[in-house]
Amino acid sequence: MTGYVEGTPCWADAMFGDLEGAKRFYGEVLGWTFGESSPEYGNYTQARVDGRAVAAVVPPMPGQEGRSQWCLYFASPDAAATAARIRDNGGEVLLDPMRVGDFGTLCLAREPSGAVFGVWQPGTHEGFETVATPGAYCWAEVFTREPEKADVFLSAVFPFRMKQLADQAVDFRLFDIGGRTVLGRMRMTDDFPPEVPSYLNVYFTVDDCDEAVARATRLGAVLRFGPMSSPFGRFAALSDPQGADFSVIDVTTTEGEMPPTADV
Repeated sequence: MTGYVEGTPCWADAMFGDLEGAKRFYGEVLGWTFGESSPEYGNYTQARVDGRAVAAVVPPMPGQEGRSQWCLYFASPDAAATAARIRDNGGEVLLDPMRVGDFGTLCLAREPSGAVFGVWQPGTHEGFETVATPGAYCWAEVFTREPEKADVFLSAVFPFRMKQLADQAVDFRLFDIGGRTVLGRMRMTDDFPPEVPSYLNVYFTVDDCDEAVARATRLGAVLRFGPMSSPFGRFAALSDPQGADFSVIDVTTTEGEMPPTADV
């Protein structure tokens, strides 16, 4: 594997019952354009920004209709070995490693506290062709009510080194690989409705958070949180018109000092 180090988020996709509606929404909010659908792969359709792949959308498979959800994939040099570690550490493999033509091998799983994620062993498709640029993936966080389960599992399956944010107001953990922070974990508070399960929240980069929120809500999205400025950027959490949760962040608009962290 040459592109993404093991455990690094490398791709995101989502199933949408109204695929054309999803294309219109994300096209207007994030500036995505879309390639040709691949009928041999269930009409899987890549989204691009300036010709570079940033995500994909796909119709639901039979029996999987319902509320849409973004899925984040973590890079692996050996999807079968990662699937074995997932099982050995209390996770559930939802889809056994499956080869997707020459593109690579995927696996879908659920960590012990309930968040669903993917594993990607690259072939010709290594993953995101750009990150942290307008319209592209930037960041992700595991939202969970059982952080102890999620922390132990993630650090056992992937080569993460953990750090805890030194902030009494929130229970937030960072996961590093090779000295680079690649993932966050947030304990869900009572502000989250009890019916909302643990999930991976994906952030996409925008030039202007407030303008992106205005475009999204005008097109039928629901604003869940923000916009709010932070040391990491100005961000907001949304649900798109088909129910998929995501966040937008302007990483150039920051406020305040970076909070200290402590190794775990």
